[in-house]
Amino acid sequence: MNINKELEYLITEIPIFNELDADDTQVLSQYLFPKELQIGGLVCKEGQHGSFLSFVAAGELEIVKTLDDKEVVISTISEGASLGEMALIDGLTRSATVRARKNSTILILRRDDFNTLLNKHPEVGIKILKGIARLLSLNLRKASAQITAKIGEPT
Repeated sequence: MNINKELEYLITEIPIFNELDADDTQVLSQYLFPKELQIGGLVCKEGQHGSFLSFVAAGELEIVKTLDDKEVVISTISEGASLGEMALIDGLTRSATVRARKNSTILILRRDDFNTLLNKHPEVGIKILKGIARLLSLNLRKASAQITAKIGEPT
């Protein structure tokens, strides 16, 4: 399988891209860059400027928060998951460190490249933005439900 076909296949496995057809996927593949990570390899560091969105194509990543000078793994994500959606939109600093828990492959969409894609292929960009909005909405609903459950717990 050549790299372009492999990349296009990986794109179809990522939920944010559910609305993309084969032509859209081909367009997007021109803006994504694969990166191999060894165990412990960094995707991003807490407090670092956020300039890209990434997707787990293979492997597993851990999301780590520093609390009271100690690292705490708050979540792990695997194939098909994405991270950095907010950085693609607002470019603010990263809220956590993300590193490879296993040897992994990620796909990177840089903010500048996404802006170019939006200008050159607005119909594809809109579909991606809808996918990001859907994911952020689901995450907000989950967080709201968790907060509500915590409030309802007996003390």
